[in-house]
Amino acid sequence: MHGFGEEPLIETQVGEALAERGETLAAAESCSGGLVASLVTDVPGSSEYFDRSYVTYSYDAKREVLGVSREALDAEGAVSERVGREMAKAARDTADATWGVSTTGVAGPERDRADHPIGTVFVGVAYAGPWGSGESTTTVERYQFDGSRTEIKERVARQALADLLDRVQA
Repeated sequence: MHGFGEEPLIETQVGEALAERGETLAAAESCSGGLVASLVTDVPGSSEYFDRSYVTYSYDAKREVLGVSREALDAEGAVSERVGREMAKAARDTADATWGVSTTGVAGPERDRADHPIGTVFVGVAYAGPWGSGESTTTVERYQFDGSRTEIKERVARQALADLLDRVQA
């Protein structure tokens, strides 16, 4: 794997930012298949800020493990802003982490059952504000990536970490 020319790598930047703030991270991954967790845990000391990752590839896994609603999956399918939002919030909340990040999309080589083009991805980032503050937020961004299945998965994972870093530093 490569970092697409970044120095330091995005996973190192994320780790430094989270460790500096004493914040924690959990991930809910679909199309990235655990690659977000793999990148984060490549960094020495990641146990200080990384709690867990849920790889919920199927509809059933998204419902059973993360509590993604049947309504969201029925109405919009797994590759949607709504499901990305529910996944990010569930990762954050079930792990009791400061941050939750999610990936859901189509890595290819074929379109999904809803006929989304290959490379269509939603990345969610959820923040847990202090209790009673009303500061908890969740954002979801849609992306379109080109490349092979493996290249798309890496781009998704690195984009998820970049989106997280942007939010952490905001």
